[in-house]
Amino acid sequence: MTTISGIVAYPVTPFDNRDPGRIDVAVLHLLLDRMIDAGVDAIAPLGSTGESAYLDRNEWITVAAETIQHVDGRVPTVVGVSDLTTAGTVRRAQIAERLGATAVMALPISYWRLTEQEIRQHFTTLAGAVGIPVMVYNNPATTGIDMSAEFLFDLVATVENVTMVKESSGDITRMRRLDDLSGGTLPFFNGSNPLAQEAFRAGAAGWCTAAPCLIPDRIVEFHRAITAGKDDEAADLFRRIRPFLDMIVSRGLPTTIKSGLRSIGVEAGPPRLPQLPLGEPEAAHLRELIAAACR
Repeated sequence: MTTISGIVAYPVTPFDNRDPGRIDVAVLHLLLDRMIDAGVDAIAPLGSTGESAYLDRNEWITVAAETIQHVDGRVPTVVGVSDLTTAGTVRRAQIAERLGATAVMALPISYWRLTEQEIRQHFTTLAGAVGIPVMVYNNPATTGIDMSAEFLFDLVATVENVTMVKESSGDITRMRRLDDLSGGTLPFFNGSNPLAQEAFRAGAAGWCTAAPCLIPDRIVEFHRAITAGKDDEAADLFRRIRPFLDMIVSRGLPTTIKSGLRSIGVEAGPPRLPQLPLGEPEAAHLRELIAAACR
């Protein structure tokens, strides 16, 4: 089984600027090559950055297929399969598996607040429906559902094929608790950009981030410094990129990342409505932060 660790990069889903209803496959390929060439360790299409919740079935399949085919095994692929229903999540996961994904990632989406029993059943059903690993994604800010470290640890320990956790609550104590509960054996991934440095110190296996869409070299450089034990170098790099990281999470990631791409000459189209592009003052500030991070 392929081990996933390090920088897990999240591409946006590019839309044609003249026809926002059409996915721009050429730009998607460009983004994937740019991140892989910079040295990211995995690609994760169809997360919140990839606007998965805003895509219809055919669009979702197009992005999954084009990403997996174009990556072509150069790095692992972790496909986001979250859907409102368990059946929909399973369908997406099975499609991703048939297309050749390395693993799938899902967070519990629900109109009604789910109980732990319901969440457990959701992931048990998903994990039993595919033969590739499942990453459980905790993001209470977007779902309104907060899975405790104890619950996440128990889920990985007791549900076969649930093997990894993406923790995006923004609470570093959750990550430390996951590390303590598992004795350092549970692969957990940081999904909160501003916590990247602390998360690796807490034992994170990797960092799930959209930042490589814009500054791939700096993100990879930071991770390599961390893994080499060059703490002072890593701290200096993180100080330089931290304002940029704060900015891209200040609005929805598709909005900020697509605006940033435009500023570096990559047209990925607008975010899908009801999301709106950045206004010019915010876009100008983001351009400055990208330039500062890349110096």
